[in-house]
Amino acid sequence: MRKLTFAMNMSLDGYIAAPGDDLGWSVPSDELFQRWSDRVDATGLALYGRKLWETMSSHWPTADKQPGATPAAIEYAGRWRDMPKVVFSSTTRTVDWNTRLVAGDAVTEITRLKADDGGPMDIGGATLAAAAMRAGLIDEYAIVTYPVLVGGGTPFFTALDNWVNLSLVETRTFPDGVVLTRYETKR
Repeated sequence: MRKLTFAMNMSLDGYIAAPGDDLGWSVPSDELFQRWSDRVDATGLALYGRKLWETMSSHWPTADKQPGATPAAIEYAGRWRDMPKVVFSSTTRTVDWNTRLVAGDAVTEITRLKADDGGPMDIGGATLAAAAMRAGLIDEYAIVTYPVLVGGGTPFFTALDNWVNLSLVETRTFPDGVVLTRYETKR
């Protein structure tokens, strides 16, 4: 069975995007960017909701060709394009860059994917992750918390029907007071 991790940046007050989908508060240090790049390299399959897919696919497919692209951005762009991806959307019509589109029930498909053989899976996008959270499908939460209060926007966590008990497995501090905490779901 594959492991499913919800890994995202989060403001201290619990949002993955500020009002207006503003992500300007979450610019990573070089050290944190390398960690995200290594995570993409180790991901067997990435699951994206439509909005996160649109954000990622509008930049990373050609980021390594942009003037002034850093070696780290070039590395990340290549890793991102090569990583197998599934996009869950009923409105997106086409996907590219080693990606498959699913328009049907996300929980059913994620359950099927978890039962398959293969490397670990990451899930991203608030709506998609919320559905997986409510269905009890997430095995790990990797939360990169930025020391900023944005006051609203897209929350990291969704309303749940039941408690989810977690065990802390890692903490790590990055420059500028950014903290990674990883928790595994107690089963």
